[in-house]
This record gives sequence, structure tokens and C-alpha cells, in this order.
Amino acid sequence: MTDPASDALQRRCRENLAAIRGRVAEACRRAGRPDGSVTLIGVTKYVGVEMTRLLLEAGCRDLAESRPQQLWEKAAAIGDVEPHPVWHLIGNLQRNKVRRTLPVVSLVHTLDSPRLLAAIEAEAAALGRPCEVLIEVNLTTDPGRSGVSEAEVPGLVAAAAAAVHVRLRGLMGMASHPDSAAADARREFARLRELRDRLAAAGFADQLRELSMGMSGDFEEAILEGSTMVRIGSALVEGCGG
Repeated sequence: MTDPASDALQRRCRENLAAIRGRVAEACRRAGRPDGSVTLIGVTKYVGVEMTRLLLEAGCRDLAESRPQQLWEKAAAIGDVEPHPVWHLIGNLQRNKVRRTLPVVSLVHTLDSPRLLAAIEAEAAALGRPCEVLIEVNLTTDPGRSGVSEAEVPGLVAAAAAAVHVRLRGLMGMASHPDSAAADARREFARLRELRDRLAAAGFADQLRELSMGMSGDFEEAILEGSTMVRIGSALVEGCGG
């Protein structure tokens, strides 16, 4: 016997995912980019294991958590679901959590220091497999925000590109204010793309193919400025509870 409440939740989950995919496709069309050029990452930090499982079963294979502990717990809880999720870490990674995180995560979006790079390199070497990373860039003038300053990016890109067991794939950034005007967010995303393009021209094109930009409130602007990965949380689980 089916559970009507569970069926309704699953239906809403699929509807939300389809709607977001439609908006991503339309933004790609407006940008003159092919459909499928943007990876939709479902951010599950505000929902529990049941909703995380439903997102995966609905077809959102790329999932993200901000806290390593939540990533570990959810990865263990839904490890039986096929196909297995591709886990992204989009929050701060402390060096003392690297060892437990690397076996679970497919892409770390938040490399932000040479010390963290060294810790990831050492642990990836011990695991015997590379760890893929993005460098998080602070697009604001607030030094308290996470990420490296734009001035520090070239040095960290060079260091990560030279690492043996770390695979640099690109840059990640967030707009200064999630609720700011679309034009303001778009200008900041353009700055990150331009920074990436300058570094690519300087010899790092192979290491900087990805731009992780855009969340629920501004992902369309991010796609118009070249984002290849959007991190969607609240818009994806709207009306679904936890």
C-alpha cells in the first residue's frame, strides 16, 4: 500500500526539480550556451535524510552539504540508493576533517589556503587517489567572508596546479548579498569569470574549466556570466518540508 503523503512529497520534489531544470535550460538558451552545459547541484543542508533520498531518486544525482559532519552522515544514510550520489562540499573544510571527508566527497568547492591544499594533498596521497577541488574566491571587500582574495588567487592556482594528488578544476564564488539586485550579482559573477579567463590565458586553462556560481536567488544571472555549476537549495525543496 502506498503512502499518500509520501507520494505527494515525491511528486512535489520531482516538480521542483523539473522547474529548476527548465529555468537552467532557458538561461543557457539566453546565454547562447548548449543545454547540459550547467551542472545542477542540489544543496541538502536544510533538509533531512528522507528529502535527500527523494531528491536523489528524482534524478538529482549531484548533492551538496556545507558541513562535513552532515556530509558524512547523509552519505552513510543513503549509501544504498542507486545510482550513488556525487557529493560536493560547499562549506568550510577544516584541516582536521580532511581525512574523513575525502573518501566521501567528489568535489571540494572551498579550497582557500595553501595550508588546506597541503592537508588535502597529503591525505589524497595516503588514499592513493586524487582529490578534485575548486578555489573559493571572496568577491566582497569583507575579509571576514570565506574564500581567498582576488589578489591571492593566482598564487593558489599555481600551487594547486603543481600538486600531485590534487586536481584543480576551477573557481567558486558567491555574490556579496544573496538578495541584492540581479545586476549587482551579475557584475560580481562577471568579475570571477574574467579572473578565470585571465588565468586560463596565462596557462591554466585545463585546470579552470569549471565556475561554481549561483544559488537559488541568482543562478540565472550566474549562468549568463558563464557558470558551469549552480548550487540550488531552497528553490529545490520549496513546499517539501524537511
